[in-house]
Amino acid sequence: MSITFETTGPVLVVDLLGRLDSANAAEVEGALLERVTATAGPVVLDLVRLDYISSAGLRVVLVVAKRMKQAGRPLVLCGLQPNIRDVFEISGFLNILDVAPNRADAVKRSEGG
Repeated sequence: MSITFETTGPVLVVDLLGRLDSANAAEVEGALLERVTATAGPVVLDLVRLDYISSAGLRVVLVVAKRMKQAGRPLVLCGLQPNIRDVFEISGFLNILDVAPNRADAVKRSEGG
């Protein structure tokens, strides 16, 4: 699992690459929360290069979403591959999270556009 952070204007874009599962969920959660709490703007989670997500990975996304909601900041997910989208849909996460088709739309939506 690799995580990259990029700032696009006021938006923190987080790119996840690889597998998000029980083997790395705690480490990824720590890195995400550290970076998310160090910034004040909206956050976009770009999952276009995420190959697999387990229930432990879903929990990480939920923890970050909860933290963002508590802070009154937007969180937008984007780039869900079909297999990842299926997991989010089955778990009901598509009903509670803001999901955009691609990074450009996610950044625009997170900025209120």
